[in-house]
Amino acid sequence: MTEHEEGRTLDAGALKALAHPLRVRIYDLLSERGPQTASSLAALIGETSGATSYHLRALAAKDLIREVEGRGTARERWWERPKGRINLPGPDDRMSPANRAAAQIVTSEFFRLRHQTLMDYLNRPDSEQPEEWRDAGLVMTTTLDLTPEQMAELKQELSDAVDAAIERYRGQEGAPGTRRVSLRAEIFDLPAAISRGTTDQE
Repeated sequence: MTEHEEGRTLDAGALKALAHPLRVRIYDLLSERGPQTASSLAALIGETSGATSYHLRALAAKDLIREVEGRGTARERWWERPKGRINLPGPDDRMSPANRAAAQIVTSEFFRLRHQTLMDYLNRPDSEQPEEWRDAGLVMTTTLDLTPEQMAELKQELSDAVDAAIERYRGQEGAPGTRRVSLRAEIFDLPAAISRGTTDQE
């Protein structure tokens, strides 16, 4: 299997395999914490190892995860998520009803977990955070008035900055002093009714 460095858009089969809240959670944990076994995932999620093993096999069948080569035993297999970004196709009217439902489940669960991760960070007491990490994060929100062309340009700049960071820090997994961090970049248009200068009344 090749790594999807340029971004893998999930097809209908992969979406359907992922369209289960527990599978999205497993996939997210493999991204966040690195390789895991069915037993370690069960402890993190609060499920049985039999349940996590079943879902791991379903994810592996669609090339979403893979077994770690040279690690583990016949009784205890290690699993990882291949490096590289994935693109989640949002619900589309051109999809079949079943595929659209799968896309909705996957997208909703991914962003629910993403928001929960952010809230856990914001509500984490200082006593649970090493001093050198307490002011390392940044949560920033602003609004701008842009044309579609300007937003596309800014989107590309943000994407280039993220790609540069990925390349700069590639290969540091497990290095002394490092922690896995979440890097987020979001840009999207607001509904016209709440965008300045686009109200229905003059």
